[in-house]
Amino acid sequence: MPTSRQVGGQVCCLCDRPFGENLAAIPLGPTPTSGLFGCRPCLTRLVTRARRTRDTALAQDAERIRVESAAWLPLREAHLARLGSVRQAAEAVAGLARDDGTEALRVAWLLVSLESAYTWVPDTPEPPASLDREDSELKDETFRLDLAMITAREAVAERLVYHLINEAQPEEPEMCAEFECPEGCSGRHDSSHIDCGPDAVFDDLAEHGITVEQPASGPLSPRLAALLGETEAKEKRPLLPDIEEHAPTVLAHFGIDADDTDVLVSVAAVGLVADAWREGPLDVIHAADDGPSDGEIFAQSVDLYRRARTALVAARDDRPEVLLAFVAVASDVDLPWAGGSGFALRSVSEPVAEFVQHVDDRVWFTAEVMRERGWRAALLHRAASAVFKAPTHFGMPGWPSAVASGMERLAVLDRSGAPEALTDLAAVEAALLEAPDRLGANALDWISRQDLLA
Repeated sequence: MPTSRQVGGQVCCLCDRPFGENLAAIPLGPTPTSGLFGCRPCLTRLVTRARRTRDTALAQDAERIRVESAAWLPLREAHLARLGSVRQAAEAVAGLARDDGTEALRVAWLLVSLESAYTWVPDTPEPPASLDREDSELKDETFRLDLAMITAREAVAERLVYHLINEAQPEEPEMCAEFECPEGCSGRHDSSHIDCGPDAVFDDLAEHGITVEQPASGPLSPRLAALLGETEAKEKRPLLPDIEEHAPTVLAHFGIDADDTDVLVSVAAVGLVADAWREGPLDVIHAADDGPSDGEIFAQSVDLYRRARTALVAARDDRPEVLLAFVAVASDVDLPWAGGSGFALRSVSEPVAEFVQHVDDRVWFTAEVMRERGWRAALLHRAASAVFKAPTHFGMPGWPSAVASGMERLAVLDRSGAPEALTDLAAVEAALLEAPDRLGANALDWISRQDLLA
């Protein structure tokens, strides 16, 4: 407890020396005239000791972070290597399952050994608290492994199902008459021959005492219509037969060199987002009272552009199935959008089933073009769409010019009511050029209302 002399400002509360001409009283509060008082030598010693303690703690923290980081990085790299090796094994198994030269029994054992390797993949290690908890590379590699496993399981299941069916058929199979096989058919069939239609499974289950209510018939998507033969004439024609001849000319008209692969991929990614995600059903969702703002759509389109570009690059070597990674995010109704937005499609009052189907159909068509015409043809198709629908979007060659023009107008605007993220113009310009969603959905919404990037 302080003494009356210390409270009265007569002596220092730390060393108890009396104040006088050579020892000034420095108020410590709570007010300049009441409370406790200290002398300068004592306060100087306290500040020096506090700084020394702080510096020691900082040095200890830095050393701890260095030690934890040194221990964490090998664990992280080892886990990434494990994920990568099992993913490559899954891709190899999928390829062998599609290869008729690999025996069906061998394919089955390959899946068993692959599933064992997948089961033995350890849980994702947690980084120490001193390091960044969000490791996107670990998440992305885990997601790619899961996609590869799905692809491998589908390929093996399809191979074994039709192998079993074929092995069970007599030498003169009765199925050939049902399938209207061409003369000289070997009696061997795969998924391109057998199509039971949308309702046969319900009758087959009923034979086993299982009743499932059949869905009501409705309008068919282009994919289902093709499966049922309603667009057979169109399917016989090659997809986009002149795309590789005409698309480069269209792109050149807009100043885009179709022979520059890096630029072509970027433009195609913009086109994929515009065609599969931005246009159509999203306009209805945007117009709803509880729909996303312009800024939220802007931020999410930037995030999806990066994902579309990554998927298109991977599709060159890993087959079109990797485009499903883009579909998974673009059509996720529970995923919060980018730019710090809390919006998710599940929260909107408008129905989103049509939107999800729209995304799936458009990306499916891109994958089909890639399978039939090749990777470059699919890029040319989406790139040609981008130059008309989003010529100055982030990812397009014209984006830097649009940013420069927008910054000139932003510099002379009254930004008193603008979000804080727009205070530093140099930082705003850098973010717009590198990652606009970094500014946040609110800032992008303010920019959109000013038509700065129109």
